[in-house]
Amino acid sequence: MKTIEKTFDAVKYMRQQRDKISEKLSKMTKTEIIEYFKRRERETTIKPSA
Repeated sequence: MKTIEKTFDAVKYMRQQRDKISEKLSKMTKTEIIEYFKRRERETTIKPSA
């Protein structure tokens, strides 16, 4: 069986992103958090599809 070396670790990336956003949100008030997600929703061009 051949071993494949990963060039991108999705789990590591997701954890880094979660930690980054958690740190950012921890410094915000409830109102600021709501505004942050509203703004992100308008700015994001990628829509989830199921």
